[in-house]
Amino acid sequence: MPNFSGVWNLKDQVQAIAAGRWTGVPFYELYAWGANNRGQIGDGTVVNRSSPVQIGTLTNWSQVAAGGNHSVSVKTDGTLWAWGYNFFGQLGDGTVVYRSSPVQIGDLTNWSQVAAGFNHSASVKTDGTLWAWGVNANGQIGDGTVVYRSSPVQIGALTNWAQVAASGNNAASVKTDGTLWAWGRNNRGQIGDGTIINKSSPVQIGALTNWSQVAAGNTHTASVKTDGTMWAWGLNSSGQLGDGTVVYRSSPVQIGGLSNWAQVSAGGNHSASVKTDGTLWSWGASGNGEIGDGTVVNKSSPVQIGALTNWAQVRAGTNHTVSVKTDGTMWAWGLNSSGRIGDGTVINRSSPVQIGALTNWAQAAAGGSLTVALLQGSSN
Repeated sequence: MPNFSGVWNLKDQVQAIAAGRWTGVPFYELYAWGANNRGQIGDGTVVNRSSPVQIGTLTNWSQVAAGGNHSVSVKTDGTLWAWGYNFFGQLGDGTVVYRSSPVQIGDLTNWSQVAAGFNHSASVKTDGTLWAWGVNANGQIGDGTVVYRSSPVQIGALTNWAQVAASGNNAASVKTDGTLWAWGRNNRGQIGDGTIINKSSPVQIGALTNWSQVAAGNTHTASVKTDGTMWAWGLNSSGQLGDGTVVYRSSPVQIGGLSNWAQVSAGGNHSASVKTDGTLWSWGASGNGEIGDGTVVNKSSPVQIGALTNWAQVRAGTNHTVSVKTDGTMWAWGLNSSGRIGDGTVINRSSPVQIGALTNWAQAAAGGSLTVALLQGSSN
């Protein structure tokens, strides 16, 4: 079977090929919207955008991440690109110069997955090595120092890193052996090692080997295990952990007793998740409607958003949330200053609103004040 890179999951690829619907390799156009005062949208300007605008004309974008005021992306050729705010070197191009258009980071072609924190970035290469750069005051780069890095530095020498997540001032990662690791700021227990001591190098969280996916929020972290259970830890003042309390947790606690969680995302002070049945759930702070249940009331336990069962993926930003459905439509809600929702207005939304009418959105990422997304097609 062909090995397609990008955001198509294995199940979709296999089904498309078996049914004869695959007509070529996928291509992905890059779009962005929201605040642009630091060039974080990437369209060559510093003008805010309240609707999606295409970034360049290339169609070989594979995966994208949105940080506080910068964006990072990997192309299908394995090259790494970044743009926006760069005061701390979070773009990784060896400078602290802001960029209003994507610039290539180095010349390597083996970048696989990228994550953007508030002022730092991290990435996993195809060889399983882990790299990070940007601000490092709390050890969030993970290289054992608190020295800022304006170019990617390798974290340790291991080659079994699978997925990395970056947040406000910390990071977390899952290895290919299913172990969970975290580092950086830990004042609220967001690392999850049972302490509130900052860590400048990755530390293993517990001894279990069944962690599947991890998401890092501003000061909290959430993860899904291979058995479909969901766990969270860190700051919980707004109920963002989802355990029905507002008690901070310095170690992972299970959220409910269900085992059908598929994917989780952690934002500023809220979280969101999609279940295996395609339902959408959210919890935590909702002063701007970022939960999406039609209210501005905080929730300390997951609440279902609507009754639909065709949600595919969700991403929580600082104060807004964006999601893609299985039909390829894109939806967003929450704080809308600077137009970060993308519906052409600056009006906050407490329920999901569709962004345009297109039905081929493949991936979306919510950052501090912007959203970036990939639009999918296929070349014959």
